[in-house]
Order: sequence, then C-alpha cells, then structure tokens
Amino acid sequence: MQAYTYIEKGKFALLEKAKPTLIEPTDAIVKVTLGSICTSDLHIKHGSVPRAVPGITVGHEMVGIVEQVGSEVTAVKPGDRVTVNVETFCGECFYCKNGYVNNCTSPHGGWALGCRIDGGQTEYVRVPLANQGLNRIPEDVTDEQALFVGDVLATGFWAARITEITEDDTVLIIGAGPTGICTLICVMLRNPKRIIVCEKSEERREFVRKHYSSVLLTTPEECQEFVIKNSVNGGADRVLEVAGANDTFQLAWQCARPNAIITVVALYDEAQMLPLPQMYGKNLTFKTGGVDGCDCEEILQLIKEGKIDTTPLITHRFPLERIAEAYELFEQKRDGVIKVAIIN
Repeated sequence: MQAYTYIEKGKFALLEKAKPTLIEPTDAIVKVTLGSICTSDLHIKHGSVPRAVPGITVGHEMVGIVEQVGSEVTAVKPGDRVTVNVETFCGECFYCKNGYVNNCTSPHGGWALGCRIDGGQTEYVRVPLANQGLNRIPEDVTDEQALFVGDVLATGFWAARITEITEDDTVLIIGAGPTGICTLICVMLRNPKRIIVCEKSEERREFVRKHYSSVLLTTPEECQEFVIKNSVNGGADRVLEVAGANDTFQLAWQCARPNAIITVVALYDEAQMLPLPQMYGKNLTFKTGGVDGCDCEEILQLIKEGKIDTTPLITHRFPLERIAEAYELFEQKRDGVIKVAIIN
C-alpha cells in the first residue's frame, strides 16, 4: 500500500509499505477512506516534534471503515464507519479517568498515530487501544462532516470547554487557520456576548466574514486597540491563542483584561517567554496543553443535530497519489486553502 512517510527533517515521501496487521488484542485495522493534512504534520516536517520517529507514516486526521478488530475490542466491529482520535489513551489510568487523555500513562498513550507509530496518510492504519480511539459515525453523517472530529474539531471543543466562557464574555480568538475556525465554531456554541477574531490573512478574514457574519474581525496590528474599543472592562474576558507565532503569544496577554483566562491552543516552533514584570498585577490565568480528545462522541452528536458544520473548511481535495501537491498547497497557504481532504 502507499504511505506518506517521514524520511528526515524537511523530507516526506510516498513509499510502498506492507498493510498493517493486528499486534495487540486491543488493536483495530481501519481502511482509511478520507484523511487530511494538519499543521502538526508540518511541525514534524520542520523538525519541531522531537518525539516523531523517522520512517513512520504521517497523518492523524482520518475517517474510515473498520476492517478487523482484536479479541478485546468491543466498541466497534468490522464494517463500522469510524472517526479516529488523534489521542491514543487507555481509559484506565489516573489521567484518563479524570478526562486528561492527552496525558495517558500507557506506553501507547498521547499523540502516537502519525508521530511515534504509523498514521493515516495511507490506505490502512492500525489503531491501538481502539475501544477508546475509534468512534462510530452516525448513518446520516458523511465522511466529510466527520473528518475533523478526531483532531482539530476536538481541539476547538476542548479549548472552548476549558476556557470557562460565559454569555457575558467578550472572547478574542487569535488565528483563523483550520484550528482557529474550529475553535470559533465551538466558542459560538457557548453564546458569548461578543466574539472577536484576529487574523493577519485577508483571505482568511474574508472566509470568516462569509461564513460567520456575527463575528468581529481585526488584524494583529490593530488588535489591542480594537479589543479595548469593543470590550467593557479594558480587554477581552477570554482569549484563545490559536496562531502559534511569537507575536501572537504576546498579543494574547496584552489584549486580555485583568483576571482574564488565556487558553493557549497553538503549538510553537520556538520557546515562548512570559514577561512577568510587565504582566505583574494583571492576575492572568493561563491554560495550555495538547488536546484532550475525549469529547468525540458528543461532537458527532452535535454534527448529527446540525449544530456543528466544518465542511466549509474543506477547500481542496486530492487523491492519495497527489498528496505531495496537497502538502505544498497547504504549507504555502495558496489558493485560499483552509483544509485539504485526501481521498482514497
């Protein structure tokens, strides 16, 4: 089978690999029907994910059909259409039982697929701990509707949940890339008084303007002044930083009112600094981390009910054999790309 493979820093290649087989009784083999490219895949390519293993098949955003299950897999059966969770987790350790599945202590736990073990930019994928890692897609939900459930949509849902948003809040979202827009969709479910999106790209601001007309828009250069003008208490009550640049990390705390909550959703290429002397007295609460992707079943139900729709994010579609073209388009942010679907 064809598999898009991490060769070394700066180099991916489409290689021929053997079809995966069951290793543990908790494994499942999934035939991938639709996948996507994530910014985290680019972080691997750029060498920003030290735990990524050269030689692995990349990709962790996918849906498919269960082909085979191990003897201890009870949550799904062959023939089920499923989403695949970006997080591998056991469901039994302290962190899993408290909903922090990103910190699962299993040797297989955390971000494994497409990072430490073979992922989903291929034809078949082995999913460890499949009882937790797979969710059945409702019959009336399409593959495209479900494509982002296991990663960027779960990320946005998690971020909105931990940010403690109320209906009185002004919420600032920094970044309108794929994860930023998924975060926006999930923040909208919480009905805050006002949502401001800060995005440097005119194309992406226009995308938000077209699809989410109630949202206020600004640029990084004007953001701080704009937020103060459009908030009640001298800044945003809640800030979600989804852009992942050095200036946006600083912008997040600068735009927050005293005693605000700032949730850092982004993954950075470089270490960031908290300028504590300048921040002294703002009494800010920072929340950070990788997505705790344990809300996938609830998200699928919201999609079924028509309360979440991420299909507008799919702006381009490529077959697997042209995945290198898809990466180039996505990395260079050409042609108004938001997300690319990889079709098997």
